[in-house]
Amino acid sequence: MTQPASLFERNSGEHWTGRLYMRRVSPYVTRLILPTRISADAVTGATLVAGLAAAALLTLPGVIPAAGAVLLVQVQMLLDCSDGEVARWRNTYSTRGIYLDRMSHYVTETALPIALGIRADGGWDSIGGWTTLGLLVAVLVLMIRAESAIVHVARAASGKPLVEDTEAVAAPRGGLLRRVRRAFRYLPFFRAFVAVEFTLLAFAAALVDAITGDLTGTRVLLVALLPFAAVTAVGHLVAILTSSRLR
Repeated sequence: MTQPASLFERNSGEHWTGRLYMRRVSPYVTRLILPTRISADAVTGATLVAGLAAAALLTLPGVIPAAGAVLLVQVQMLLDCSDGEVARWRNTYSTRGIYLDRMSHYVTETALPIALGIRADGGWDSIGGWTTLGLLVAVLVLMIRAESAIVHVARAASGKPLVEDTEAVAAPRGGLLRRVRRAFRYLPFFRAFVAVEFTLLAFAAALVDAITGDLTGTRVLLVALLPFAAVTAVGHLVAILTSSRLR
C-alpha cells in the first residue's frame, strides 16, 4: 500500500538509491512515524533541513565534513521515501506535499554547488571567484530543474493532462537524437547535479584535497561541473522540445 508498483515504473521519478536500498529501509522509518502526530509534510520539511545542513557542512574544510554531507543527503533520501509512505498510509497525499517535496530537492540541489564554491575558496572568510563559479553552476542547475517543471505548467495552461513519466514519452522523436540520448547513458555526467551523486563527487574531491594538501580536487571538480551543467541545460531543453512531453 505504501509502495505501489507505480513508484518503480516511473522513468525519472525514482532515484537508483530508492530501487537499490532506500525502499527496503524506509518502511521501518515510516513505522516509527505513523504512531506519532508528525505529518507527511513535516517529514518533507525535514528533508529540506537535511539538504541544507548537507550544503552547510560542505562549506567546511576537510574530509569529515564532506563525508557528513554524503550522510545527510542519504538521510534526506530516506525521509523522501518515508514522507510519501506516510501520506499514502494516512490518505493525506496532497498537492501541497508534492510542492514541498519538489522545493526540498530544488533548494538542496541549488545550494550544493554554492557550498562547493565556498569550499573551493577556502571557507566563509575568503569568499571570492570560486564561490562565483559555484553560483553560476547553481543557476544552471536551477535552469535544468525549471525546464522539467515548466513542462507541467505549460500542459496545465493549455488544458492538457499530466505528462506520463515513461521512456517512450521522454525519448526524442528524431532518430539521431534518440541515438545520442542512448549514448549518454554510458556517460551520465548529467547525474552529477543530483544531490546523492554531487555529494559523492565532492567527497572524492575532498579525498584528493587531503592527499595533495590543498584544494586541487575541489577546484578541478567545480571547473568541470560548469561546462557539464551548461551542456546538460541545453541538452535537456532540446530533449524536451523534441520529445512528446509537450504534445
